[in-house]
Amino acid sequence: MELQKAKTGKFVLNYGLLLGIILVVVGVIMYVTNNHLEPHWSFMLLTFAIFVAVVIYGIKAFKTENGGFLSLGEAIKVAVGIGLIAAIIGGLWTILLSTVIEPDYMVQVEDIQREQMIERFPEMTDAQIDDALGMSAAFRSPWVNFALGLVMYMFFGLIIGLIGGLIMREKRPYDV
Repeated sequence: MELQKAKTGKFVLNYGLLLGIILVVVGVIMYVTNNHLEPHWSFMLLTFAIFVAVVIYGIKAFKTENGGFLSLGEAIKVAVGIGLIAAIIGGLWTILLSTVIEPDYMVQVEDIQREQMIERFPEMTDAQIDDALGMSAAFRSPWVNFALGLVMYMFFGLIIGLIGGLIMREKRPYDV
């Protein structure tokens, strides 16, 4: 009797959508509480904890539907896929926020960076601060942030999938 293997795509889509929606809700909460420009560390910790929990739960659900079996490759595939879907949804929220809801978002970010540089480096001249901010201007684009978010979430998915897969893996017995 041959066991049917579960498909990773269903879990990637379902848990990726779940994580993406949760990330948007956290983003909306940050916006409403005026923490979107300078987020408190607790929002970052909460976001990371939610990310880990949803990815691990997605891997566990895949293993359960797969007859209790899980390879390291399957765990990584599910985790990276969940990270990719969540990053796309979260990135779309960020683009919506920074181009439609708050069109001067990037200007506000630059102003905050300028204030922080003046506080941290009081010996810098205005020209030096302008040069430093000019170099970082390319990274303030919503599309660059979207791309960096994709890479970051897929990387975290890879790490969590690797760790979770090593802990939860269960090899399929060979058919005789």
